[in-house]
Amino acid sequence: MKHETALLADDLKSACNVLRNGGLILYPTDTIWGLGCDATSAGAVERIYTLKRRADRKAMLVLLDSAAKLETYVEEVPAIAWELIEMTVKPLTIIYSKARNVAPNLPGEDGSLGIRITNEPFSSQLCRMFRKPVVSTSANLSGQPSPASFRGIAEEIRTGVDYVVRYRQDDTRPSRPSSILRVGAGGLVQVIRE
Repeated sequence: MKHETALLADDLKSACNVLRNGGLILYPTDTIWGLGCDATSAGAVERIYTLKRRADRKAMLVLLDSAAKLETYVEEVPAIAWELIEMTVKPLTIIYSKARNVAPNLPGEDGSLGIRITNEPFSSQLCRMFRKPVVSTSANLSGQPSPASFRGIAEEIRTGVDYVVRYRQDDTRPSRPSSILRVGAGGLVQVIRE
């Protein structure tokens, strides 16, 4: 346990330094392993698109450690979103209209942004230490299946980042992507992925 705590602390410090310098990380989240970068850096966001061989403007979501930070990154948080966040028992990504204070190449073409509040030990502490949203997109090449564990991540992805987090690499429990809901004006909720 002591070794794992030291490993977590070392990984958090290293990953945070990479993010601050515009780099890319491969890290565990509350769902599947993710590719991450500073969500406010257009250059870092572009590097993820390139690494994944993904079309620009195919929006990626971000992680925050606290719902209190939502209003910094979206113009309006509908009342229904607060209720959904309080009620959810599994990872939930909510797509909000009108993103702000993030890299211009991060939101979707309609200006929307997916945000998930993470409670997982590594990703939540990373967001807290970094003090900005962290991009989280599945650690796979575009069009390929999302890896269920660290072992399933392609070598091209592992070698294409600046830092690979060691914490939870041995965790073989299968993981799944989050549910995704879009919230709109007037409390409209659209299910994108259950």
